[in-house]
Amino acid sequence: MSTGETPSRRTGGRIRSQDAHDAVLTAAIELVEELGYQAVTIERVAARAGVAKSTIYRWWKSKAPLVMDAYRTAVEQRMPEPDTGSLAGDLIAFTTALYGVSAHPIRVRTLRGLMAEAQFDPTFAEPFQQWVDSRRAVVRTLLTRGVQRGELPASADLDAATDHLFGLFWYRLLVGHQPLAPSQAPDHINQLLSGLRTKHRE
Repeated sequence: MSTGETPSRRTGGRIRSQDAHDAVLTAAIELVEELGYQAVTIERVAARAGVAKSTIYRWWKSKAPLVMDAYRTAVEQRMPEPDTGSLAGDLIAFTTALYGVSAHPIRVRTLRGLMAEAQFDPTFAEPFQQWVDSRRAVVRTLLTRGVQRGELPASADLDAATDHLFGLFWYRLLVGHQPLAPSQAPDHINQLLSGLRTKHRE
C-alpha cells in the first residue's frame, strides 16, 4: 500500500502546480481578450486564476512575458503545426487556420492591440517579438520540409516567403481594406509557391 501512496502524493503536488500554471495562462488570455493589454494586471490575473501574486511571480517576472506566454500557448493549441505530407497542403492548412481569426472579432481586436502595444512599449516589444519569431519558425519548418522533399528549390528565399505569408495576413488584419477569409488561403498559397518556383526557373 505504501509504495502506491508516495508516488500519488508527489504526482498530486506536480498536478497542483501545473493546474495553477495553466489557470494563470487561461486567466491571462481571457483578460487580455476581454479588457485589452493595458487593463491587464498581475492582481487581476491572480484573482481570476485563484492564485497568489507570488505564485505568478515565481514563473513570470512581469505582465508582458506572462501575457505573451499565455497568447503563445493559446495560439499553439488553436493552430498546431500541420503535417499533411506536402508543402502546399501544410501551408494551406496553416494559412486557413491563421485566417480563421477573422471569424472571432475579439481575437482580431486583441491582435491589433498587441501589435500596437509592441510599437510603443519597449518592455512589451521583446516578448511580442519572441512570439512572432515562434510563429515564423513554424512556417520556416514547413518551407524547409518542402525544400528537403524537392518541392521548392534549395535557392528559395524562405525568409522572404515567410514575410509574404504573414505580411498579407497582418496588412489585411490591421488595415481592413480587404477580407481575410479562410477560403482565400488556397489561392494565396498557390500564388506564393508559383512565385517561388517561377523565380527559380528564370
